[in-house]
Amino acid sequence: MMNLVEVKFPGLGINVNISPVAFTIGSVEIYWYGLLIASAIVLAVILAVKQAKDFKFPEGLVYDTILVIIPCAIIGARLYFVACNWDYYGKNLKAIFDLRSGGLAIYGGVILVFIGCIVMCRIRKIPFMELADYCVVYLPLGQAIGRWGNFFNQECFGTNTTLPWGMTSSTIENYISANCPTLVATMPVHPTFLYESLADLAIFFILLYVRKHSKIPFETSCAYFALYGTARFFIEGLRTDSLYIANTTIRISQLLSLIFVVAALLYIAYARSMRFEKKGFPEKLFVELTEEKKG
Repeated sequence: MMNLVEVKFPGLGINVNISPVAFTIGSVEIYWYGLLIASAIVLAVILAVKQAKDFKFPEGLVYDTILVIIPCAIIGARLYFVACNWDYYGKNLKAIFDLRSGGLAIYGGVILVFIGCIVMCRIRKIPFMELADYCVVYLPLGQAIGRWGNFFNQECFGTNTTLPWGMTSSTIENYISANCPTLVATMPVHPTFLYESLADLAIFFILLYVRKHSKIPFETSCAYFALYGTARFFIEGLRTDSLYIANTTIRISQLLSLIFVVAALLYIAYARSMRFEKKGFPEKLFVELTEEKKG
Protein backbone atom coordinates (compact mmCIF):
# COMPACT_ATOMS: atom_id res chain seq x y z
CA MET A 1 0.00 0.00 0.00
CA MET A 2 1.32 3.43 -0.98
CA ASN A 3 2.20 5.94 1.74
CA LEU A 4 0.29 9.07 0.79
CA VAL A 5 1.41 12.55 1.78
CA GLU A 6 -1.05 15.42 1.88
CA VAL A 7 0.35 18.49 0.14
CA LYS A 8 -1.43 21.73 0.98
CA PHE A 9 -1.57 25.03 -0.89
CA PRO A 10 -3.31 27.15 1.79
CA GLY A 11 -3.42 30.33 -0.28
CA LEU A 12 -5.21 28.52 -3.10
CA GLY A 13 -7.38 26.33 -0.90
CA ILE A 14 -6.03 23.20 -2.62
CA ASN A 15 -5.02 19.94 -0.91
CA VAL A 16 -3.74 16.89 -2.81
CA ASN A 17 -2.62 13.45 -1.68
CA ILE A 18 0.50 12.18 -3.45
CA SER A 19 3.01 9.36 -3.21
CA PRO A 20 6.50 9.02 -4.72
CA VAL A 21 5.37 5.60 -5.98
CA ALA A 22 3.27 5.70 -9.16
CA PHE A 23 2.31 2.00 -9.12
CA THR A 24 3.69 -1.42 -8.33
CA ILE A 25 4.34 -4.46 -10.50
CA GLY A 26 4.30 -7.40 -8.14
CA SER A 27 6.69 -6.37 -5.39
CA VAL A 28 8.53 -3.81 -7.56
CA GLU A 29 7.67 -0.18 -6.94
CA ILE A 30 7.71 2.17 -9.93
CA TYR A 31 8.49 5.70 -8.80
CA TRP A 32 7.07 8.85 -10.36
CA TYR A 33 10.57 10.29 -10.64
CA GLY A 34 11.81 7.51 -12.91
CA LEU A 35 8.53 7.36 -14.81
CA LEU A 36 8.62 11.08 -15.55
CA ILE A 37 12.25 10.98 -16.67
CA ALA A 38 11.49 8.05 -18.97
CA SER A 39 8.46 9.91 -20.38
CA ALA A 40 10.61 13.01 -20.95
CA ILE A 41 13.17 10.96 -22.89
CA VAL A 42 10.51 9.34 -25.07
CA LEU A 43 8.86 12.69 -25.84
CA ALA A 44 12.21 14.33 -26.62
CA VAL A 45 13.17 11.51 -29.01
CA ILE A 46 9.78 11.64 -30.77
CA LEU A 47 10.06 15.39 -31.31
CA ALA A 48 13.72 15.21 -32.35
CA VAL A 49 12.98 12.52 -34.94
CA LYS A 50 9.89 14.35 -36.20
CA GLN A 51 11.76 17.64 -36.68
CA ALA A 52 15.01 16.14 -38.02
CA LYS A 53 14.05 16.43 -41.67
CA ASP A 54 13.28 20.16 -41.38
CA PHE A 55 16.79 20.83 -40.11
CA LYS A 56 18.60 18.34 -42.36
CA PHE A 57 19.65 16.35 -39.32
CA PRO A 58 20.12 12.58 -39.80
CA GLU A 59 17.16 10.91 -38.10
CA GLY A 60 19.16 7.82 -37.14
CA LEU A 61 21.68 9.98 -35.30
CA VAL A 62 18.96 10.92 -32.82
CA TYR A 63 18.75 7.30 -31.65
CA ASP A 64 22.53 6.95 -31.51
CA THR A 65 22.81 10.13 -29.46
CA ILE A 66 20.17 9.13 -26.94
CA LEU A 67 22.12 5.91 -26.27
CA VAL A 68 25.03 8.12 -25.21
CA ILE A 69 22.92 10.69 -23.36
CA ILE A 70 21.03 8.33 -21.03
CA PRO A 71 24.01 6.67 -19.27
CA CYS A 72 26.04 9.90 -19.27
CA ALA A 73 23.17 11.86 -17.72
CA ILE A 74 22.63 9.33 -14.92
CA ILE A 75 26.32 8.75 -14.19
CA GLY A 76 27.22 12.41 -14.41
CA ALA A 77 24.35 13.53 -12.19
CA ARG A 78 25.23 10.91 -9.59
CA LEU A 79 28.98 11.56 -9.61
CA TYR A 80 28.40 15.29 -9.19
CA PHE A 81 26.10 14.72 -6.22
CA VAL A 82 28.44 12.20 -4.61
CA ALA A 83 31.47 14.44 -5.08
CA CYS A 84 29.64 17.34 -3.43
CA ASN A 85 28.66 15.11 -0.50
CA TRP A 86 31.89 13.16 -0.15
CA ASP A 87 31.97 13.57 3.62
CA TYR A 88 29.06 11.13 3.74
CA TYR A 89 29.72 8.89 0.72
CA GLY A 90 33.42 8.55 1.50
CA LYS A 91 32.40 6.66 4.64
CA ASN A 92 29.49 4.82 2.95
CA LEU A 93 30.82 3.65 -0.41
CA LYS A 94 27.97 1.21 -1.02
CA ALA A 95 25.50 4.09 -0.79
CA ILE A 96 27.02 5.57 -3.95
CA PHE A 97 25.18 2.97 -6.00
CA ASP A 98 21.86 3.36 -4.17
CA LEU A 99 20.07 5.54 -6.72
CA ARG A 100 16.64 4.65 -5.35
CA SER A 101 17.41 6.76 -2.29
CA GLY A 102 17.85 9.84 -4.48
CA GLY A 103 20.82 12.07 -5.08
CA LEU A 104 21.12 13.31 -8.68
CA ALA A 105 22.35 16.76 -9.69
CA ILE A 106 21.32 18.14 -13.09
CA TYR A 107 24.52 20.05 -13.80
CA GLY A 108 26.61 16.92 -13.41
CA GLY A 109 24.41 15.14 -15.92
CA VAL A 110 24.54 18.03 -18.41
CA ILE A 111 28.33 18.28 -18.22
CA LEU A 112 28.94 14.56 -18.77
CA VAL A 113 26.34 14.43 -21.57
CA PHE A 114 28.26 17.10 -23.48
CA ILE A 115 31.56 15.29 -22.85
CA GLY A 116 30.05 11.98 -23.96
CA CYS A 117 28.65 13.50 -27.15
CA ILE A 118 32.00 15.15 -27.94
CA VAL A 119 33.72 11.77 -27.63
CA MET A 120 31.09 10.10 -29.82
CA CYS A 121 31.45 12.80 -32.46
CA ARG A 122 35.24 12.53 -32.45
CA ILE A 123 35.09 8.76 -32.88
CA ARG A 124 32.51 8.87 -35.65
CA LYS A 125 33.86 12.06 -37.26
CA ILE A 126 30.57 13.88 -36.83
CA PRO A 127 30.51 17.69 -36.47
CA PHE A 128 29.77 18.22 -32.78
CA MET A 129 28.45 21.74 -33.28
CA GLU A 130 25.64 20.44 -35.49
CA LEU A 131 24.68 17.70 -33.07
CA ALA A 132 24.83 19.97 -30.02
CA ASP A 133 22.80 22.81 -31.53
CA TYR A 134 20.12 20.43 -32.75
CA CYS A 135 19.76 18.22 -29.68
CA VAL A 136 20.22 20.79 -26.90
CA VAL A 137 16.76 22.19 -27.62
CA TYR A 138 15.13 19.13 -26.07
CA LEU A 139 17.20 19.26 -22.87
CA PRO A 140 15.08 21.91 -21.07
CA LEU A 141 11.91 20.09 -22.16
CA GLY A 142 13.15 16.96 -20.40
CA GLN A 143 14.11 19.01 -17.36
CA ALA A 144 10.68 20.65 -17.25
CA ILE A 145 9.00 17.26 -17.09
CA GLY A 146 11.54 15.65 -14.79
CA ARG A 147 11.24 18.41 -12.18
CA TRP A 148 7.76 17.16 -11.32
CA GLY A 149 9.45 14.10 -9.87
CA ASN A 150 10.69 16.44 -7.14
CA PHE A 151 7.09 17.34 -6.36
CA PHE A 152 6.08 13.72 -5.87
CA ASN A 153 9.18 13.15 -3.74
CA GLN A 154 8.51 16.40 -1.84
CA GLU A 155 12.05 17.66 -2.30
CA CYS A 156 13.89 20.62 -3.85
CA PHE A 157 11.57 23.20 -2.27
CA GLY A 158 12.43 26.69 -1.13
CA THR A 159 12.26 28.98 1.88
CA ASN A 160 9.11 30.27 3.56
CA THR A 161 6.75 32.39 1.50
CA THR A 162 3.40 34.16 1.89
CA LEU A 163 2.67 33.93 -1.84
CA PRO A 164 -0.65 32.20 -2.59
CA TRP A 165 1.02 29.24 -4.31
CA GLY A 166 3.22 28.41 -1.32
CA MET A 167 2.98 24.73 -0.35
CA THR A 168 3.47 22.63 2.75
CA SER A 169 3.32 18.99 3.81
CA SER A 170 4.45 16.77 6.67
CA THR A 171 7.56 15.84 4.67
CA ILE A 172 8.47 19.49 4.20
CA GLU A 173 7.80 20.29 7.85
CA ASN A 174 10.02 17.42 9.02
CA TYR A 175 12.86 18.47 6.73
CA ILE A 176 12.75 22.12 7.77
CA SER A 177 12.55 21.22 11.47
CA ALA A 178 15.66 19.07 11.14
CA ASN A 179 17.73 21.16 8.73
CA CYS A 180 16.60 24.79 8.61
CA PRO A 181 16.57 26.39 12.08
CA THR A 182 15.97 29.88 10.66
CA LEU A 183 12.75 28.86 8.91
CA VAL A 184 9.25 28.20 10.26
CA ALA A 185 8.39 24.54 9.62
CA THR A 186 4.62 25.08 9.64
CA MET A 187 4.67 27.91 7.10
CA PRO A 188 4.31 27.32 3.32
CA VAL A 189 7.46 27.28 1.19
CA HIS A 190 8.33 28.23 -2.37
CA PRO A 191 7.57 25.39 -4.83
CA THR A 192 10.93 25.85 -6.54
CA PHE A 193 10.42 22.66 -8.57
CA LEU A 194 7.49 24.48 -10.23
CA TYR A 195 9.49 27.64 -10.85
CA GLU A 196 12.21 25.69 -12.60
CA SER A 197 9.75 23.55 -14.56
CA LEU A 198 8.03 26.66 -15.94
CA ALA A 199 11.37 28.33 -16.65
CA ASP A 200 12.61 25.23 -18.48
CA LEU A 201 9.44 25.07 -20.57
CA ALA A 202 9.87 28.72 -21.57
CA ILE A 203 13.53 28.06 -22.45
CA PHE A 204 12.48 25.12 -24.64
CA PHE A 205 10.24 27.35 -26.77
CA ILE A 206 12.87 30.09 -26.94
CA LEU A 207 15.47 27.57 -28.13
CA LEU A 208 13.11 26.32 -30.82
CA TYR A 209 13.08 29.87 -32.18
CA VAL A 210 16.85 30.35 -31.80
CA ARG A 211 17.66 27.06 -33.53
CA LYS A 212 15.40 27.92 -36.45
CA HIS A 213 16.93 31.34 -37.07
CA SER A 214 20.53 31.04 -35.86
CA LYS A 215 23.33 30.83 -38.41
CA ILE A 216 26.12 30.82 -35.82
CA PRO A 217 27.68 27.54 -34.59
CA PHE A 218 27.01 26.77 -30.91
CA GLU A 219 24.69 29.78 -30.55
CA THR A 220 21.71 27.57 -29.67
CA SER A 221 23.80 25.64 -27.15
CA CYS A 222 25.08 28.86 -25.61
CA ALA A 223 21.54 30.23 -25.48
CA TYR A 224 20.61 27.20 -23.37
CA PHE A 225 23.47 27.76 -20.91
CA ALA A 226 22.78 31.49 -20.69
CA LEU A 227 19.03 31.10 -20.18
CA TYR A 228 19.08 28.08 -17.89
CA GLY A 229 22.04 29.44 -15.97
CA THR A 230 20.18 32.69 -15.31
CA ALA A 231 17.00 30.92 -14.18
CA ARG A 232 18.88 28.44 -12.04
CA PHE A 233 20.99 31.15 -10.39
CA PHE A 234 17.93 32.89 -8.96
CA ILE A 235 15.91 29.76 -8.18
CA GLU A 236 18.88 28.15 -6.44
CA GLY A 237 19.01 31.12 -4.09
CA LEU A 238 15.58 30.14 -2.75
CA ARG A 239 16.29 26.44 -2.20
CA THR A 240 16.91 24.86 1.19
CA ASP A 241 18.92 21.87 -0.06
CA SER A 242 21.71 23.54 -2.02
CA LEU A 243 25.16 21.97 -2.28
CA TYR A 244 27.92 24.28 -1.03
CA ILE A 245 31.64 24.58 -1.66
CA ALA A 246 33.29 23.13 1.44
CA ASN A 247 33.36 25.47 4.45
CA THR A 248 31.85 28.37 2.51
CA THR A 249 28.42 29.88 1.92
CA ILE A 250 28.90 29.68 -1.86
CA ARG A 251 26.27 27.53 -3.55
CA ILE A 252 27.93 25.36 -6.16
CA SER A 253 25.05 25.52 -8.63
CA GLN A 254 24.92 29.30 -8.42
CA LEU A 255 28.64 29.56 -9.11
CA LEU A 256 28.38 27.17 -12.07
CA SER A 257 25.35 29.04 -13.37
CA LEU A 258 27.24 32.32 -13.28
CA ILE A 259 30.23 30.79 -15.09
CA PHE A 260 27.99 29.27 -17.78
CA VAL A 261 26.09 32.53 -18.34
CA VAL A 262 29.22 34.64 -18.67
CA ALA A 263 31.02 32.11 -20.89
CA ALA A 264 27.97 31.67 -23.15
CA LEU A 265 27.41 35.40 -23.62
CA LEU A 266 31.10 36.02 -24.28
CA TYR A 267 31.18 33.29 -26.93
CA ILE A 268 28.05 34.60 -28.67
CA ALA A 269 29.47 38.13 -28.73
CA TYR A 270 32.82 36.87 -30.07
CA ALA A 271 31.22 34.56 -32.67
CA ARG A 272 29.03 37.37 -33.95
CA SER A 273 31.95 39.80 -34.13
CA MET A 274 34.01 37.23 -36.05
CA ARG A 275 31.00 36.35 -38.21
CA PHE A 276 31.22 32.61 -37.62
CA GLU A 277 28.80 30.67 -39.81
CA LYS A 278 27.32 27.19 -39.57
CA LYS A 279 28.45 24.81 -42.27
CA GLY A 280 25.90 22.08 -41.71
CA PHE A 281 26.52 18.37 -42.17
CA PRO A 282 28.88 17.62 -45.06
CA GLU A 283 26.73 16.20 -47.84
CA LYS A 284 28.67 12.94 -48.03
CA LEU A 285 28.42 12.40 -44.25
CA PHE A 286 24.71 13.21 -44.25
CA VAL A 287 24.09 10.63 -46.97
CA GLU A 288 26.19 8.03 -45.14
CA LEU A 289 24.29 8.55 -41.87
CA THR A 290 20.95 8.47 -43.68
CA GLU A 291 21.86 5.27 -45.54
CA GLU A 292 23.15 3.78 -42.29
CA LYS A 293 19.66 4.18 -40.79
CA LYS A 294 18.04 2.50 -43.80
CA GLY A 295 20.51 -0.36 -43.60
